Amino acid sequence: MPVPASAAANPTLRGQLARAVERAWAAAIAAGTLPRLEPDAERPTIKVERPGNPDHGDAATNLAMKLARPYRRAPLEIARALADELAREAASTPATTPVGSVDVAPPGFINVRFADRALAAAATSVLAAPETWGRVAAAAPRHVNVEFVSANPTGPLTIGNARGAFVGDLLCRILEAGGEKVGREYYFNDSGSQVSKLGASVIATRRGQPVPDDGYHGDYVADLAKALPDDVWAAVEKPDADGPGIVGQWASERVRAGIEASLAHLGVEFDLWKTERSLHDEGWVARAIERLRQGGHVYEQDGALWFRSTAFGDDKDRVIIRANGEPTYFASDIGYVTEKFSRGFDELIYIWGQDHHGTVARVRNAAEAMGYDKAAVRMLLVAWVRFVRDGVEVSMSKRAGTFVTLDELLAEIGVDAARWFFASRGPSSAIDFDIELAKKQSNENPVYYVQYAHARIASILRRAAEAGLSPTETIAAEDLAGAPEAALVRALLRLPEVVEDAAAAEEAQGVTVFATELASTFHAFYRDAKVVDPADPARSAARLALVAATRTTLANALGLLGISAPQQM
Repeated sequence: MPVPASAAANPTLRGQLARAVERAWAAAIAAGTLPRLEPDAERPTIKVERPGNPDHGDAATNLAMKLARPYRRAPLEIARALADELAREAASTPATTPVGSVDVAPPGFINVRFADRALAAAATSVLAAPETWGRVAAAAPRHVNVEFVSANPTGPLTIGNARGAFVGDLLCRILEAGGEKVGREYYFNDSGSQVSKLGASVIATRRGQPVPDDGYHGDYVADLAKALPDDVWAAVEKPDADGPGIVGQWASERVRAGIEASLAHLGVEFDLWKTERSLHDEGWVARAIERLRQGGHVYEQDGALWFRSTAFGDDKDRVIIRANGEPTYFASDIGYVTEKFSRGFDELIYIWGQDHHGTVARVRNAAEAMGYDKAAVRMLLVAWVRFVRDGVEVSMSKRAGTFVTLDELLAEIGVDAARWFFASRGPSSAIDFDIELAKKQSNENPVYYVQYAHARIASILRRAAEAGLSPTETIAAEDLAGAPEAALVRALLRLPEVVEDAAAAEEAQGVTVFATELASTFHAFYRDAKVVDPADPARSAARLALVAATRTTLANALGLLGISAPQQM
């Protein structure tokens, strides 16, 4: 991926190499080996990537191939000129570059192997600042609002609609590690027909009557009926009282509190719980409609108020206020956009289910019509999850009462396994969740495999301390001379790059892949290198330092996913 402009602030070897390539390019121009770009030529972005084959080096850049057209020269000729300057800097001022060796490969790749000195310095920084290891700086930090879950409070949070909780929380963690400022938000409808249906269901249950066909069923409705306070019930029995509305308000708030507790158990917390009712009460819907009106983007027809969404590419215009005077959900959506931007957010991200795809265009169109940057209003559509047990799908229906709650899932498989499963898959991919596999405590279960590596390291460090051995505080270049050490240090130092890529992609699966690969590399290291060796305390201390850096890296990668790093298993 392109190296961010903030690479100078990022503790990545990739960023250091990108700057070294930039210097090599300038040096080649100054020496006359390469010409300056024409004033009207587009300056290519310097990309530094890991070669697919590690035998080719630690990193590579294709800058020479990008310069072939504007320079009208063969890529290999350009690559050799850049490589010569990289090698010259590495020889003359090694402290300024991560380059150890450099070579050129057809059709114009520049392959680099990092210097042991640079690797040792980076690994030492892990020991010096373990809490911040892996976090990077953003090129232009944004204040991002992420609204997710947002299930209406008409029943417990089910495993069917809980995927948004995992996706949203992981996204927030990734963005924050990538240098962004994030606000977490939950939006729910605290009024309307669904809340009234919940209230009617509770009333019917309280009276021992059948629940309406379009109502809500399940044990939780009976629990609500039993817990209904006397003062609320008294209000229901007053003449002309809106019983379903009164009970629905009480029940939905009680359900919402339960949802909040379930999410807290998952490790998900919100900065703000926003209600649809508040958008109307605080005037945000009215303000949004007025902005559209002033821009000439609304009109009246058949007694209703319409937004000219077709003027922005939609297939039809959209109703804001119905002919009976009732606002639509779309009215709340546009009021919410205005309210969010009023709080100083630079970008709004909505985590929605795929069934909301029809709403995306109209909300973004309204944002543009109100004068906001359309690109700053984005919706990430999350695919459905099919939960499977012993090859059979677990069916869910909140109204029918045949659902599995998030709490039940977490009680059965644990928070860590659930988080890993969702983190390891892209949110737009429909997936089958194998409940039995997630429960296994074996290497078949990847989160167990990674956590075991961390616990094993903790055990090694304890045994070393018992033997009177401790890690060095710094790692020297000569400590990386062995093949096991070289492989391990290169693996663990990838974390900031993985975070950088994850933040750019806004997906977490790269972190799970990294953690699994690092665990595997560590197990190989421990197999091939004797770490706790009282007969060779100097070598042991150096290897223990690498082991400690690996522990920090695994713990921080797991922490980024909201997963625990156990000291023993």
